[in-house]
Amino acid sequence: MNQRTSRAAVGLLSLLAISPIAAQQSSPPQQSPDSFVWLEDVEGQRSMEWVNAHNAATIAALTRSPLYQSFYARIKQILDSKDKIANPEIIGNSLYNFWQDAEHERGIWRRTTWASFATANPTWETVIDLDSLSKAEGVTWSWGGADCFEPEYRRCIVALSRGGSDAAETREFDLNTRTFVSNGFKIPEAKTSTAWVDDGTLFVGTDFGPGTVTTSGYPRIVRLWKRGTPLASAITVFEAPADHVGAFSVSVDAGDRRYLRIIDAINFYESAQYLYDKGNVVKIDVLKDADLYLVGDQMIVYVRDPWTLGGKTWPTGSLVAMSFADFMAGKRDLQLVMQPRPRETINTISSTRDYLVINVLNNVRGELRRYRHQGGVWTFEKVPAPDLGTVGVVARSPRSNRYFLTFTNFIQPTTLYATAENGSVSEIKRLPAMFDAKGLVVEQMDATSQDGTRIPFFVVHRERMAHDGSNPTLLGAYGGFEISNTPYYSSHTGAVWLERGGVFVLANIRGGGEFGPAWHRAGLKEHRQRIYDDFTAVAQELIKQGITSPQHLGIRGGSNGGLLMGVALTQHPELYNAVLIQNPLLDMKRYSHLLAGASWMAEYGDPDKPEEWGYISRYSPYQNLKSATKYPTVMFTTTTRDDRVHPAHARKMAAKMESMNVPFYYFENTEGGHGAGVTNAQVAKEYALSYVYLWQQLGVPNDVKADR
Repeated sequence: MNQRTSRAAVGLLSLLAISPIAAQQSSPPQQSPDSFVWLEDVEGQRSMEWVNAHNAATIAALTRSPLYQSFYARIKQILDSKDKIANPEIIGNSLYNFWQDAEHERGIWRRTTWASFATANPTWETVIDLDSLSKAEGVTWSWGGADCFEPEYRRCIVALSRGGSDAAETREFDLNTRTFVSNGFKIPEAKTSTAWVDDGTLFVGTDFGPGTVTTSGYPRIVRLWKRGTPLASAITVFEAPADHVGAFSVSVDAGDRRYLRIIDAINFYESAQYLYDKGNVVKIDVLKDADLYLVGDQMIVYVRDPWTLGGKTWPTGSLVAMSFADFMAGKRDLQLVMQPRPRETINTISSTRDYLVINVLNNVRGELRRYRHQGGVWTFEKVPAPDLGTVGVVARSPRSNRYFLTFTNFIQPTTLYATAENGSVSEIKRLPAMFDAKGLVVEQMDATSQDGTRIPFFVVHRERMAHDGSNPTLLGAYGGFEISNTPYYSSHTGAVWLERGGVFVLANIRGGGEFGPAWHRAGLKEHRQRIYDDFTAVAQELIKQGITSPQHLGIRGGSNGGLLMGVALTQHPELYNAVLIQNPLLDMKRYSHLLAGASWMAEYGDPDKPEEWGYISRYSPYQNLKSATKYPTVMFTTTTRDDRVHPAHARKMAAKMESMNVPFYYFENTEGGHGAGVTNAQVAKEYALSYVYLWQQLGVPNDVKADR
């Protein structure tokens, strides 16, 4: 419950002349948006021949730079560093952590004691070694997480993913013997959802065969599976319609009690909530777009749409609560826990045995507040933590009031703190500086979007930065799914961008959650152009202020942020000289038919409906490439094993640009899922290629040197 779980339970100049992939001069411009539909065959021979050829061209071109090897080595060293913070997970009386370094490429799941963790050099016990397991089984496994049955915390359901994909093989594991349970629960590779009902029973949602997954590719049926019986004999307890996102189960450990919930994810933002109680599935009558938490005997609800009941209306963004048993019995005497002020929002909610720990954003700056229900009223205190950055809970337990939190910002290394039962906070570990931040400053500025809305953004730059438009500047944003972009310490951005004189900008455009539900909803469906106008306004403000100029302005974004980059490219190619598009959505005509795409129609709209394709078509990057337009040289990155956002989006956009004689770079990692790679070496390679590209496009001769 660290996040709002009721949704579909579900980021130089080259010293050599480097040329992007040469366009095929003999190929005529392609007219049909489906001319490259064959690239949707993920691992087909023709598709992979295309991928391998373009990978080889990009690698050959970008690795010729003398900067590549230094970038790769620096980033790999950072990723492999044993000085990284080992963020813990509290399981029973032990602390667990998943760790990767040079000796453990695929990683180890390990554990230690509370006392040992508090020392400078904790003693860790390996629980699962993925490198050894991969070698023994001949499968390139990556870690998918573990769900352990409480309060015994002996048996866990472990997810193992091939190459980092969302689909995973699920196995039962014994924490005492550190072995997989012989003849225990085991589910073949699929996008599976499980929850412990008791020590011998699971809720399972998976691909049981034809008709058992939704159009989004997630399970639509929840079954009750008894230990020792075939999976096929599991009893169905709930079914969601095939056009919903999926049906998911959750076991909520609320300290002195457990709740079993079933969630029917109608779309990405609306869910029907159910309680499984003594064999009965009972609906929890809250609004479909509300977030629901069960803590102790209290039901906590985050309100998105105004909620009128019991003679009172609770406004958008408020957090309300009451006895869960009383609510299920028909009472409606809700109490206010928190109502955010203007420019404030509730970002995340966590819980301990006696407290709600709420991460509040105040003009995109984080703070923690601890709320307690006592004597029939809710009271709170601010958790001691640094200011002007991002603070959040990283580990908690419903069986104590101890939890871990981190603080970070753009130039201050991440620090891990532990909170004791009495609420006192102590520093446990501070990440050593991974780059030289001396002389760097952070500003928060505003741009004015086309409709007059103020759009905040952060700028990280050197003191006494010249406002002459010459600064290589990298601008990033996301703008979707109510996800907030907050300050963070990026070791690789610091080491190979900021250290070398680059400027970094993070924009808080609409579509995110920085200012609550209304900020997100302002960019939904037919209003999505507002998001793209916000991003353009920030770019124009950077140019207006003389921080940079189109020649030296680059942009970077992934997933939905990759879509944002594609729109920026096609709507305002004159503003940018580098566009790094990572794991993107780009073909918005086909997106809802590719992998998990159907689950995002509440965000973008349904392209199969003419009235909705009407507004989607105006920004869809794949359909809006124009043969007579001068575009900056683009770089696409994706992975073959991304089973969330189909790699065909990047493939098809690149192929269409190639047919139009538009230069670009393309790199597709064969592993990595919806990310850059599984091993540190894979991630370092993609990052190094990307930063060489950025410096090549944006660097200033005689101003950015290899030894800077």
